[in-house]
Amino acid sequence: MRRQAGEPARLGAVLRGAKALSFDVYGTLIDWESGILSALAPLLARLEGPVDREAVLALHAREEALAQRQAPHRPYRDILATVHRRIAARYGLDVPWEESLAYGLSVAEWPAFPDSAAALARLGRHFALVALTNVDNVNFAASNRKLGRPFTHVFTAEDNGCYKPDPRGFRAMFTGLAAAGIARGEILHVAESHFHDLAPAAKLGLPAVWIHRRAGREGFGATRTPPRLAPRLARFENLAAFADAVETALDAS
Repeated sequence: MRRQAGEPARLGAVLRGAKALSFDVYGTLIDWESGILSALAPLLARLEGPVDREAVLALHAREEALAQRQAPHRPYRDILATVHRRIAARYGLDVPWEESLAYGLSVAEWPAFPDSAAALARLGRHFALVALTNVDNVNFAASNRKLGRPFTHVFTAEDNGCYKPDPRGFRAMFTGLAAAGIARGEILHVAESHFHDLAPAAKLGLPAVWIHRRAGREGFGATRTPPRLAPRLARFENLAAFADAVETALDAS
């Protein structure tokens, strides 16, 4: 996928007026697809024959979105436990609830992408870094340690009482940052998921950058397939490339 014409100029203009970068964490900074498949391995090992990785991720995406709509006030660890139980049922397996609960806490073991911590450290020299995540507080704390604790502000679904793409999560972030002296027009959102982040950001008029971690692969993996790709300022295949572009734009200003 080619970069859109005018992307560097538009990105540079937004960066010059920005005080904060807000991040989706899972799929953007944390390699949740590898983490999901690793944590599901004991369950999938009970199946006969080969397992289609992409089919499992798509099933996970559907069940997760459904569970979040049905119980938006439940913490993510409980959502994941429900997802685990439903995936097992889809494959005709009966699993103990304790195993599903353990899956709900597996987020702590999901790995960070290799470039995430260093790129965040570079970006943190220029902007306040903000996390806007669908994960609960306990699981996020473990991921935050992997990333070097770079965030000045954290907004979780557990605190917001809703899951993205519900715009109330973004509005909670706007309110919290405004209290810290950062206006809505001074935020640039950075995310991988069109479904969870880029589409709702576009509807709210929040400029966003796409970190296309799945570049070169078909489909949308562990996120729901959007009806269309959301508009964005720029697209990068990893966070290091985005940090490079940020530094280049700021040096030129």
